[in-house]
Amino acid sequence: MKRFGGPYWWVVSVGAVFTLARFSEAFLVLRAQQGGVPVALVPLVMVAMNLVYALSAYPFGKLSDRMSHRPLLALGLVVLIAADLVLATNDHWGVVLVGVALWGIHMGIVQGLLATMVADTVPADLRGTAYGVFNLVSGLALLFASVLAGLLWDRLGASFTFYAGAAFCIIALVGLVWHPLKRVIKT
Repeated sequence: MKRFGGPYWWVVSVGAVFTLARFSEAFLVLRAQQGGVPVALVPLVMVAMNLVYALSAYPFGKLSDRMSHRPLLALGLVVLIAADLVLATNDHWGVVLVGVALWGIHMGIVQGLLATMVADTVPADLRGTAYGVFNLVSGLALLFASVLAGLLWDRLGASFTFYAGAAFCIIALVGLVWHPLKRVIKT
């Protein structure tokens, strides 16, 4: 781990803040249930999100091979902000479906991109360890984010939970724009 440099730790940090903004998808299911989606159909929310994710991952992955990663990561954050705001403003099933689709698009944009950024910032012989550390930190951030989202949901309501997710996205976006280690992200 001593051989991991600043660029790698920056990617890990951005990934962790991003994960704080992207708490468990179980909250999408809860929001759909609030919107009146029958319990028997609630699992279709996850199917819809994963379908959109799968359909968007290839084109955005191909795009990331040809352009700078910074604007794509920023786009992913903006799309997640939009998803959070849509989900915060209304729980009607149609609106929730739009939020779920946006959530899937953001995943299609950023999941492969973050993995590429990890690979680009470490020596080839450390990639396995780098992925392991990245996923450990991201998993802990997801656990913390989901606990926080659950507390916010319980105490302040569903809307506040999604507004908080949007706020974490804005923090990640500021970190992305401000970051001085520009060479981390392919230009």
